[in-house]
Amino acid sequence: MIVEGYERMALFMLREERVITLSALNDLDKETVGYDVLRYISLPNLLGSESQTLLYYMGKNLARSFEINSIDDVYFVFEKLGWGFLELVKERKNQITFSLMSDPIARRLKSNLAKEFRLEAGFLSETVHMIYERDCECVEKINKNLHQVQFKVVFID
Repeated sequence: MIVEGYERMALFMLREERVITLSALNDLDKETVGYDVLRYISLPNLLGSESQTLLYYMGKNLARSFEINSIDDVYFVFEKLGWGFLELVKERKNQITFSLMSDPIARRLKSNLAKEFRLEAGFLSETVHMIYERDCECVEKINKNLHQVQFKVVFID
């Protein structure tokens, strides 16, 4: 019975996976290609249809693992984790806008691979909550022309 369940899960996962051409690997940064394959192909395949939500909450949970006291701490962690260079663009009463850029992000955005930044959005949401002590959520928008990702953290309190 248990083996039968595993077989069904394996069949489901095979149906959901798409084949990536080897030439697609050339579109990615050589220093981050291993991370990119795991993060943007394997993990979403494993998490299935709920991957967007799960990645967001994984990011929030990950943020709680770090001692974050300032926006500079957030910049530091983003850079050290290889997520890119985060910059505060605009701060308003009820929202904060950030941009995220790096050469690996630019290459990823040019590639044919899936592009999402839900893990980073969840992480950013939780760290802003930790710093400002206000409830918030974060959405991201990809700007392919500028090769950057814009995050909008909205306070919901």
